[in-house]
Amino acid sequence: MLVRVLKSVFFKSATGKAGRYARNAGSLVELLGKVLNKTNTLKGATYDSLREKVMLLVRLLKAYVKGEYKAVPWKTLTRIIAVLLYFLSPIDVIPDILPIVGLTDDIALVVWLFNAIGDDLDAFREWESKRNTITIG
Repeated sequence: MLVRVLKSVFFKSATGKAGRYARNAGSLVELLGKVLNKTNTLKGATYDSLREKVMLLVRLLKAYVKGEYKAVPWKTLTRIIAVLLYFLSPIDVIPDILPIVGLTDDIALVVWLFNAIGDDLDAFREWESKRNTITIG
């Protein structure tokens, strides 16, 4: 299924738009708002892992937009945006309106992304944990 998603007109369209979003902070902020809204509609333990992964991507992009975290390669940035654009689209390889199976392609794509950019996500998590560490003394 993943190959079908990656070769689909839907993902190719999202990939084509990703660079424009990456260059426009306003568009990126708007995208993040929509992603948060959709993520908040995913209820139940079935979607816990997907929500967790998407929220990590949102935090990374927020830090990038704010200028707090710039250590993200362009290819990684555009891949994240493309996957989130695909995630937002209700019409894709498996339409999201189909009960139970509708998000299967989205989940497969997010898992692929995490495998593809794992080192960059690890670096962000490390940066995030250092940033959130409170030093006493």
